[in-house]
Amino acid sequence: MSPAAGWNPHGRIGAGPLYRAIAEVIASDIANGQLRPGDRLPTHRALAAALGIDLTTVTRAYGEARARGLVDTAVGRGTFVRDRVVIPPAVRAVELDLSMNIPPRPQGLDLQAALSRTMAAVTRRADLLRLLSYQPAGGALADRAAGAAWLAPVLPDLPAERVLITGGAQAALAALLSALIRPGRVVLSSCHTYPGFRAAAAALGLAVRGVAMDADGLCPEALAAACVAGDVDVLYLTPTLHNPTTATLPLERRQAIVEVARRHGFCIIEDDAYGVLPVTPLPPLAALAPELVWHVATLAKVLTPGLRLAYIVAPDVASAAQGRAALRAIAQMPPPLSVATASAWIADGTAAAILQGVRAEAQARQHLAARLLPPALVSARAEGHHLWLTLPAGWTEADFVAAARRAGAALVPGSAFAVGEVVGCHVRVALGAAPDHTGLALALENIAELLADGPPQSLEIV
Repeated sequence: MSPAAGWNPHGRIGAGPLYRAIAEVIASDIANGQLRPGDRLPTHRALAAALGIDLTTVTRAYGEARARGLVDTAVGRGTFVRDRVVIPPAVRAVELDLSMNIPPRPQGLDLQAALSRTMAAVTRRADLLRLLSYQPAGGALADRAAGAAWLAPVLPDLPAERVLITGGAQAALAALLSALIRPGRVVLSSCHTYPGFRAAAAALGLAVRGVAMDADGLCPEALAAACVAGDVDVLYLTPTLHNPTTATLPLERRQAIVEVARRHGFCIIEDDAYGVLPVTPLPPLAALAPELVWHVATLAKVLTPGLRLAYIVAPDVASAAQGRAALRAIAQMPPPLSVATASAWIADGTAAAILQGVRAEAQARQHLAARLLPPALVSARAEGHHLWLTLPAGWTEADFVAAARRAGAALVPGSAFAVGEVVGCHVRVALGAAPDHTGLALALENIAELLADGPPQSLEIV
């Protein structure tokens, strides 16, 4: 009997699907000479007994090793290391970042070509030198009018004087939080929320109180209960395609939330990053209670992050002056070349075409995810860039994220979004960063295998 018949990967099996982890140990031992050409591996039954695992798992592991060209199987004789094994530089076929929540490349449109044409036109503008100088805080009125035109499908008849422009939603959130929260007061948000908001609040030393959510988003009853102490100045929320849970507030709940705000006298920062993505968008809270709401609409999630632009809609013209002063203190002015590009795209229809292409590609990727992942564990929306995955019993968020990374996919644990106590066991899976459907499908298949196989069995003997 070959010495390899006593081969045992005990104590060396990593995270990820168990059968695949065993195959990786086989590959490693071939590479380092512990397993030599012609060595016979333990029988399926013997290895299963030695590791205390199911026989089918060993069968899958040997099948995976055979598919990689590591071993051959002879009926009645066993499984042998192949004579000439070439270990590929990387065992996994994909290393994909599914942690960055960005829009996918738009279908049917060459974004690079569109940007090249527009930038060339901008450089030919007669007022180019003016663009290269300082601009008004909050943007020039003509560009603010372009912003109003962009938001017209969800906020019609919007005066340009209420619109401000800033260098991305993060700058907008920092400026608004600094301007709207009084010392010793509290800002509310959903119990899972955007980490960028949490970072801005922490930098300003603000107290954030989490409010319970359900499948439809933030609960109005829980919101009212959170206001009993009378110390709330601001509610921060994302009403459409919530990050990370994907919840979209129904119209009735939006109306109930603004009524709570009116009753308790606080204002709302509406981070509507995804508001124009749905084919039939719901009215934003700024349309239901304009006097209470500061509406933030970034272009990063619906066109491209590279523009680094967001539009702020103030409750009224007087409030816009307050917002402009806060923006000047945070970021001086929006980036002029990006503003010129965005205004040109809005005027000539390029922005609308990019949005349509992004929406179509997001729908295609969500369809792919729905086909590959177990629906009972997934919360998703057709036009969203991400999904919210509930982990089966036995997994912790940290263990699943580590196993997924080993299997070739980077994810974000639900705890990264939690305000206060972590609720449930989840991960966010972002679909937009994958360069193509092939790589995305392979990463999602790996995630599905992790969910099906469960966490790795402990092989420690106690």
